Amino acid sequence: MLGGAFNPPHIGHLLLAQEARWQLGLDSVLLMVTGRAPHKEIDPEPGPEVRLELAELAAHDETGVEASGLELEAEGPSYTHLTLERLREEDPSRELFLLLGADAVAGLESWERPERVLELAMLGVVPRQNVEPGAVSSALERLDAADRAEMIDMPLCGVSSTLIRERAAADRPLRHLVPDPVAKAISERGLYR
Repeated sequence: MLGGAFNPPHIGHLLLAQEARWQLGLDSVLLMVTGRAPHKEIDPEPGPEVRLELAELAAHDETGVEASGLELEAEGPSYTHLTLERLREEDPSRELFLLLGADAVAGLESWERPERVLELAMLGVVPRQNVEPGAVSSALERLDAADRAEMIDMPLCGVSSTLIRERAAADRPLRHLVPDPVAKAISERGLYR
């Protein structure tokens, strides 16, 4: 599971999904579109249904990648432990991996029920330039979960949803930064302008 606002989804999301599938031996990666983010406001918010549609467009031609609106169906904030519990209920035999940036793992202790997250899923951790590897291992040790994470060796990708929104607002090209169907939807609907 790769969770996020996907506001909008971009090539970095797909690169991570494919690298995780290959390196961790995953059958598939779910792009889990955040419903109501518990710790930050999604701004600008084109609407959760629009973000889900963009994620579906991004995943459409990607082998082993699909978008999920499971969190959009839930009432209240989108807490990761609740989403993982729902996924486990759907298929108790499923082995779950949660894909996170090193910055998120370093701050995992501040999440709601981090021990439950780690009980339900292994972590696939993506290094971040501004996060020392020791910060990740220290956080996992404090949570007694040093054996619950695997690093993902991923090529550096400087694309972000913020960059895409800024480029869309300035009417700059998005080709090769987002999948073509996502670029088309952003353009046709005037999203982020």
